[in-house]
Amino acid sequence: MTVDTTLPDPLVDRLLDGRYRIEARVAAGGMATVYRALDTRLDRVLAVKVMHPALAADTAFVERFIREAKSAARLDHPNVVGVYDQGTDGAYVYLAMEYIAGCTLRDVLRERGALQPRAALDIMEPVLAALGAAHRAGLVHRDMKPENVLIGDDGRVKVADFGLVRTVGTNSATNTGSILGTVSYLAPEQIEHGTADTRTDVYACGVVLYEMLTGTKPHSGASPAQVLYQHLHRDVPSPSEEVPGLAPELDDLVTTTTARDPGLRPDDAVGMLGLVRAARNALTHEQLDARPPLAAAAREEAAGSEDRTSVLPRPAAGQQPVPAQATDPAAPSDLTARFEHPPVPPAPPASSVRSRLTAALRGRPRRVVLIVAAVLLALLAGTGVWYVNSGQFTSVPAVLDLTQDKAEEKLDAAGLGVRTKQAYSDTVERGHVIATDPRPGERIRNTGRVTLTVSRGPERAEVPNVVGMRLDDAKKKIAEEGLTVGDVGAQFSDETPQGSVLATDPRAGEERRPDTPVSLVVSKGAPQEVPDVSGLSVADATAALRDEGFQIKVSDAQVFSPREKGSVAEQSPAAGAKAAKGDTITVTLSKGKEMITVPDVTGKSESEARKALTDAGFQVRVDKPFLFPRDSVESQSVRAGDKAARGDTITIKMKGAF
Repeated sequence: MTVDTTLPDPLVDRLLDGRYRIEARVAAGGMATVYRALDTRLDRVLAVKVMHPALAADTAFVERFIREAKSAARLDHPNVVGVYDQGTDGAYVYLAMEYIAGCTLRDVLRERGALQPRAALDIMEPVLAALGAAHRAGLVHRDMKPENVLIGDDGRVKVADFGLVRTVGTNSATNTGSILGTVSYLAPEQIEHGTADTRTDVYACGVVLYEMLTGTKPHSGASPAQVLYQHLHRDVPSPSEEVPGLAPELDDLVTTTTARDPGLRPDDAVGMLGLVRAARNALTHEQLDARPPLAAAAREEAAGSEDRTSVLPRPAAGQQPVPAQATDPAAPSDLTARFEHPPVPPAPPASSVRSRLTAALRGRPRRVVLIVAAVLLALLAGTGVWYVNSGQFTSVPAVLDLTQDKAEEKLDAAGLGVRTKQAYSDTVERGHVIATDPRPGERIRNTGRVTLTVSRGPERAEVPNVVGMRLDDAKKKIAEEGLTVGDVGAQFSDETPQGSVLATDPRAGEERRPDTPVSLVVSKGAPQEVPDVSGLSVADATAALRDEGFQIKVSDAQVFSPREKGSVAEQSPAAGAKAAKGDTITVTLSKGKEMITVPDVTGKSESEARKALTDAGFQVRVDKPFLFPRDSVESQSVRAGDKAARGDTITIKMKGAF
């Protein structure tokens, strides 16, 4: 795309839609202009693509622009330029998109001409990865060309301008019989039938690959009509014809992806990506790094000759774009524009034709008879060839997402038979068409039959009844139904044996999508009361617990306890708690009593002495004289500095008056 900087742009320095500050014009194309802008809400730089006002006045075009922008925004791929927002501001219809600081592939080709094969494949692989994501999402780009391949300053490659994106199988022509796209990259079926599917993007990528390898476009002409004619009637040449010495694998790659018959191309960009990687693996380092002739850069035309996406009138039924000889050689060769077919001259009067034929027969009867016979034979032969190649074929109508009844009516109106089969679909409504075989736009005999795949809606799996089954058997049964096992809980039950399933969530018989988790509640059996093993030795505790059906585990930790050293000091669960047979009871052994130093409290008041002893971990008993006690400790039952067991009782004796 080119930018005319000689005239001021009315949008520059304007706040669009109260949010986007337009800073500079980046590029201009046949349908829109792209600006660098600042999002004043989020304080980030982005690109704003504004539709030309002449197109914005077309309500149908604006609706398509908005609808297809939403489709492009669904794509979340590192090699696709992200779409953030869409809106209108007066006469301006815009898209807010990710801003890529860098250049386009067109800029690279203009500067460097042909690229080394390694560089060409390095660019093509992320392009195909992006288109592959779109194709797997059911979208077709329809306008692949070097201008729409962005190369960031950090080397990232991104595909831009999904403005013409359409759902797979829809018609690419407008209501007025025009073709949307760029002439140098249009596939033959787009030109001839107005149909576009994933294979049209593959064709355009093949042309872009040819251009990267050679520095030139495969088809050229003085007018768009000449280019369209060559797309229909001439194969894309092998790149080695333009750049001798290129590897045969590269020739095969370009030839396969640009086949005029879409059935001979890879089905989608994912398939082409596989071919590109296979070709790369087959090439040596010398072949990958082969330097193309420097003269290729000089073949780039002036800046005004770049392709622009625009609207072209489709050839009427039965017409073809005119060949190169029939057009004005002075017309521009690269710009896509409207063109009209030359009018059909009026037929001469029947009397004039009859008189001329009579005169000719009188003059040279034998020669004329021979000429007439030859003409008739040629006409018959041409009619036969037409019938064999085209006359007995028709194109499969686009019926995707129609109801089964409407699809059958449309196919019946085209004179085609119908078969139906059903399949699950998470995206297509029940009873609507998911796919056709052959696909929409493909050729089929007039008496042929089209197989419709009709949606059964999202696939559903029924939760099986596993209540009463052992846990392992229940898990296997759930997996067989296409579901997964979720959380497994446990609950006591006097009726259901231990280890068997008590309940499921969702309940048996309910329908869920495949791989939905099913939670299980498993019986712990009848509850058992945990016996008290405190104070017992490890051997006695083990015997007591096993007699009741429990397992025992001795904790590595030990605690101080009034219990005898080495006996059970604590147990979990506690004595008297409910547990399932077979559960493990953890016991902690005693380290014996903890011995601590007794503080000196003689001479202290009763409250001071009581606090000091309590804080140290002892119990306190006070011995007071009967008559006239004084608030001072006279003595203590354990001498200060001696050790006593934590929790022991220390007696303090208070002084008397006498």
